[in-house]
Amino acid sequence: MTDVALDQLQDVDRDSLHILPLCILPLTAPNLKFARLIKNASLESVVEFFEGKHTGSGQLDIGALPLQFDWPETPPHPDLVMLNKLARLNSYDVYSLRILLRQNQIEVNDIEALKLSESKRQELSEYMAGFTRPLIIQIYGGVDDSLQGFEDILELFKHPDVKEAREKLQTMADKLGIEVHDLPMFLEDYGDIYLSLSYYRQCLDLIVPTIEGFVESLDDIRTSYQFKNNVNVIKACDMVESTIERLKATITDHFEIFERETANLWDEISAERFKKVEDLIRGYHTYIGGVLCALSLKMGAWSKLFPHRRAGGLAARAEFILSEMKLGIEKMRGIAPQR
Repeated sequence: MTDVALDQLQDVDRDSLHILPLCILPLTAPNLKFARLIKNASLESVVEFFEGKHTGSGQLDIGALPLQFDWPETPPHPDLVMLNKLARLNSYDVYSLRILLRQNQIEVNDIEALKLSESKRQELSEYMAGFTRPLIIQIYGGVDDSLQGFEDILELFKHPDVKEAREKLQTMADKLGIEVHDLPMFLEDYGDIYLSLSYYRQCLDLIVPTIEGFVESLDDIRTSYQFKNNVNVIKACDMVESTIERLKATITDHFEIFERETANLWDEISAERFKKVEDLIRGYHTYIGGVLCALSLKMGAWSKLFPHRRAGGLAARAEFILSEMKLGIEKMRGIAPQR
């Protein structure tokens, strides 16, 4: 990388749906290299220069950067052009960025920056088990509890010490049309695809309880004596709920499709089937990332103020829905698959 080493990246930045550390990009303004581009609860992108428990978040609109850094109006500064492109992206998770940065012809200083942190990969090992366990059983006839992560499994496949396992690996390689020594690399590439699915699945699982609590709060508002005849409040509640529930249902449906396509994958292995599953999952990365980013930001803003059903009172909740929750709702509705 340029001025900032890869190991200086914070795990929270690499693993986030809504944070893009600008140090990974070839920006020229020195101050920007230590800033982050973030999505706020209104789904707007702003540049964050500092953030801390005691200092709060120091943010600046992208449009205010020319005045802040004394950039000329014409021609527009190249950093401003790049940031305006990035502001239009729906998610800053690493899997969406791999696709969207390439589409926008934006390079990164180090491709390793577009990978999940080691701590996150370890955290997703339970989700990855749906991918790894059938594979190990297919080749070795059982699961070894000493295998803690996908990297351990790759080592096992690089150095099989059982004759029967080597024969099964040869059969797998033949079906895939590759050499046995290329099999670990193939599995590593496909493992990354499945890791993306695990990452998105975990993001959804973390959001769902908050969505359920939010919907219960909407029911409390709609049935209350105070607001049941308030047309504006009821309309806002209905609009926000229908948008959030529709997006959650759509994402859930996609995961069900992915799970059906990957079921018994190793039993009926072929290069064509691998390619089909890979294209299917990768083709929805930006859509799923965008939806999950929007849902997580909205639900995060809600849970921060109203951590439980009795928190804040009905009037405060209704006001928050009319103001903050409605902001960006059209952007959420406008997120569409890029097929």
